[in-house]
Amino acid sequence: MFKLVARPLLLGILVAGLSGCATPPKDPEAYSEWKAINDPLEPMNRGVFEVNMFLDGIILKPVAQGYRWILPNFLRSGVKNALDNLGEPLNAANSLLQGDFSRASTALGRLLINTTVGLAGLIDVAETIGLRPVQEDFGQTLAVWGVENTPYLVLPLIGPSSIRDGIGKGIEFFVDPTTIALENSDLEWVNWTLTAVEIIERRSRHIETLDDIERNSVDFYAAVRSLYRQRRDDLIHNGNAPEPDPFYGNSPDLPDDSELSSVN
Repeated sequence: MFKLVARPLLLGILVAGLSGCATPPKDPEAYSEWKAINDPLEPMNRGVFEVNMFLDGIILKPVAQGYRWILPNFLRSGVKNALDNLGEPLNAANSLLQGDFSRASTALGRLLINTTVGLAGLIDVAETIGLRPVQEDFGQTLAVWGVENTPYLVLPLIGPSSIRDGIGKGIEFFVDPTTIALENSDLEWVNWTLTAVEIIERRSRHIETLDDIERNSVDFYAAVRSLYRQRRDDLIHNGNAPEPDPFYGNSPDLPDDSELSSVN
């Protein structure tokens, strides 16, 4: 049933992306601001954001607080580790697609070690022996392939994203080995359960952080958008984002493709 909803949603993201893409401004200062924001769908995004915040306040946040109250820290860590372990095949696949064989081998090594010695991923044994987590997704892969900075997009229930990252999420849903295996075994309910647990677990880790951002922000929507852009840029460059080109301001022309690409 989810696929019946997901396909039209993915098509809607594509249409929104095509309609929302705008030509970057030529002025260097204006271009820098455009690249950081790029939110031509802002009126719609703010509406979805408000709905998401309302649902978060009456459902998700209270459930996440209850989750933290019921489960001690070591059990919550085990749940997070197990969920992360299920994502290792996609981490490895996206690393390969990006041509980063070192990170792909790290992800596969983590999957093998944590699935076996780590008791199905409940214990992150791999990190203790130096295999640090690798976080790669198809949105990052598209960026590495040269898909330029696409408009910011707030997805219903999911939250901050972009046209590129939204498409990446949709594609990953249909090719995720765990999802495929469970569906082929008539265990779709397990997929739904895992998705719900992952959402609750992630929300439980950011209760105080989001409360603090909301409390200290003049515009909570803009603050979340900025933080999302920065986080994605950091992930795309594996924590080594390049310095801005100091000579860009001396050229009256638009930046080349390498300047526009690989930036969230």
